Amino acid sequence: MIEGAERMSRAELAPHIQALWQEQAAYVEAHSDFYHTLWDGRQPPARLEDLAELPLSDKAMLRQSQAAHPPFGDYLASARAAANRLHRTSGTTGQAMNLALSARDAAITQAVGGRCHSAAGLGPEDTVVHCLNYQMWMGGLTDHMTLEATGALVVPFGVGATELLVHTIQEVGITAISCTPSYPAVLERVIAEKFPGLTPRDLGLRLGLFGGEPGLDDPAFRARLRETWGMEPRNANYGVSDVFSNFAAQCEDDSHLHFMAADVLHPELIDPDTAAPLPLEAGQEGELVLTHLLRDCQPLVRFRTGDIIRIEATDPCSCGRSGFRFAVVGRSDDMVVVRGLNMFPSMVAAVVMEFAELSGEYRIELSGLPPYDVLPVAVELAGGVDEAPDLAARVVAEIKRRLGTTAHVMVRAAGSFPRTEGKTKRVIRG
Repeated sequence: MIEGAERMSRAELAPHIQALWQEQAAYVEAHSDFYHTLWDGRQPPARLEDLAELPLSDKAMLRQSQAAHPPFGDYLASARAAANRLHRTSGTTGQAMNLALSARDAAITQAVGGRCHSAAGLGPEDTVVHCLNYQMWMGGLTDHMTLEATGALVVPFGVGATELLVHTIQEVGITAISCTPSYPAVLERVIAEKFPGLTPRDLGLRLGLFGGEPGLDDPAFRARLRETWGMEPRNANYGVSDVFSNFAAQCEDDSHLHFMAADVLHPELIDPDTAAPLPLEAGQEGELVLTHLLRDCQPLVRFRTGDIIRIEATDPCSCGRSGFRFAVVGRSDDMVVVRGLNMFPSMVAAVVMEFAELSGEYRIELSGLPPYDVLPVAVELAGGVDEAPDLAARVVAEIKRRLGTTAHVMVRAAGSFPRTEGKTKRVIRG
């Protein structure tokens, strides 16, 4: 790794990353049975610019590899003794995966994530409570370590015991919270029920560090968090567990995600349907593909993340960081095609958040197999709202106006959808 790499230009980093790739390519070819088989005798190219000569790998392949070669799959390139930490993916999009990290893998992961949380505004003067699951998941211990890399005092709270969390924030003088975007709603409900006279603003949090779910790209959602909590919401934790737990975050000047790992991770963009390479330039939209440049245990080459992103800018940000800036449009496996139009949960969220009568919670409830003629959306009334005349019709009209698709909207009572401390699943397939 290079100290300060997130502020260096691509040209400045080029000699370093080309040298790393040549070493990594030789290492993977020699030690990863998975890629040796996938490449079928092809030699990895010497130049990163020619990486598209190699076939893509994906999560389904890794699942098959682990099923056939438990627990780490035959893409474990190191000796098993080199692995000194085991994590699991959350299994949000399928079978949970076992992740092996060497001491060096863990150190690099911590440093890259530390860049992200620092960019989002966390520093040594802060006390941050970390409210993600510590039970094997990357989001628990690994993200805890990235928070520590900023110099902040980190409180390892985890999930559950929400009343105790409120007391802890008050007693310890916590200034920041690290959690999913949906978790503040859980806290709000507990505060209202268990702490009469207390408001979320009274807790004195100045900074919310969010990740693990979509939502922060929506200005209306950010505005609600600011108004309710009095804190600044930051999209501070974007990652892909198989690759790095956190490698992109917003800064204090720009709400788009900054790519922070250019010295150890190579990004590509492809058409999600044809897999054709796309230029990584402003305005382009496609699936993010990632390659480790420095990885011991489970190096991945041309790994399809399943995340559809839109490149917002490639010039240096005013904060001084040089990585390209992007927004996550959605996951390819969460995409719903309605009469030829690609719909993502984040697009529905942007419409739902515009209605003051709604809580902001929603579900896309699919039944049967595609193709779909109508987008079925269930929404929830805000607390204190018993009824809202013509609300369903108004939401239908706004979805049609904004997204161009026909929707069937079902309005449900306040509190109908469960609030979760983990990741909230927005697309329900029946």
